[in-house]
Amino acid sequence: MKKAYLYLENGQVLEGQNFGAAGTAMGELVFTTGMTGCVESLTDPSYYGQLVVYTFPQFGNYGICRADSESPKVQMGGVVVREYCEAPSNFRCDLSVDAFLREQGVVGIAGLDTRMLTQQLRDKGVMNAVITTETDKPDLEALKAFRIQQSVENTSVQQPEVRIPEGETLFSVALMDYGAKESIAASLLARGCQVTVYPHNTPAETVLSAGHQGIMLSNGPGNPADNPFCIQQIQKFFGKLPMFGICLGHQMMALAAGAKTVKMKFGHRGANQPVIDLQTKEVSITSQNHGYAVDKDSLSATEGVLRFANVNDGSCEGVDYPAYQAFSLQFHPEAHGGPLDCLNAFDRFTDMMKEGR
Repeated sequence: MKKAYLYLENGQVLEGQNFGAAGTAMGELVFTTGMTGCVESLTDPSYYGQLVVYTFPQFGNYGICRADSESPKVQMGGVVVREYCEAPSNFRCDLSVDAFLREQGVVGIAGLDTRMLTQQLRDKGVMNAVITTETDKPDLEALKAFRIQQSVENTSVQQPEVRIPEGETLFSVALMDYGAKESIAASLLARGCQVTVYPHNTPAETVLSAGHQGIMLSNGPGNPADNPFCIQQIQKFFGKLPMFGICLGHQMMALAAGAKTVKMKFGHRGANQPVIDLQTKEVSITSQNHGYAVDKDSLSATEGVLRFANVNDGSCEGVDYPAYQAFSLQFHPEAHGGPLDCLNAFDRFTDMMKEGR
């Protein structure tokens, strides 16, 4: 089996075995605690360009089912695991994770102490790293300076796409694609919404003149502050139509309202994050994937009201904008993989569109 190496920006070097494609991948090293959702996480645009450590010790046991993909391709830059399964067992399996990554040209490294790596990232914060099957050492200064560029541009659709629900069409929704998971559109379609998926750089005037009843702001990768045009368009949406934002859409909605965002030490990635609804006091377990968060203390200068908070660290997990008929969530109510405790957020959105008629 071919050797592979993981170089961290702190100078540490780990040796493992290559699976997936051979080659070199540089990116931000993060970890996820999800135990399921292999193909869903691999194809989640929110992971664009990142090198992902899977904390669960076995990876790919049930293989790859293409129908579960959240986008047309693997979005991660590279994959780090303790052990990958060469002979998956599942009646829906199309191919192994090794074959899938080779097909997609994505490099993986196995045989590493992922518990140790996760502890380092928790203690020191996320850092840049390189996975490579080559013997040449990377330039540490270039590695430290590395930054993912144009992440939203590289994960958004290029042309508008219209999707029709199977049954009766009850609503018309504009889905602003900042790197959207397929599950968001699927959740809207299941509620009778005709979904028009718009590229990230679509002017607000184009969307508002199309006769929609609501606007959905999608998830996506990277630093929300790197998208000033998108934020300006969201400002123009406020008060015009009911609006619902998830993950990156949540963060950019807050920036549009005048709040601030901050980079977290190691982020929330996995399917086991507890979140409390500050109105009802109910706690839900949620699926999350983000490295930035809304600064809840900056909400006082906006029209936003903190609605959800993370039980573990108190960070902002959701904001209501009652003056604008809008709300946003940091976590993924559509999950995949993960719990569906908060799937009713989409029902809240459709109720707002009913009231707006």
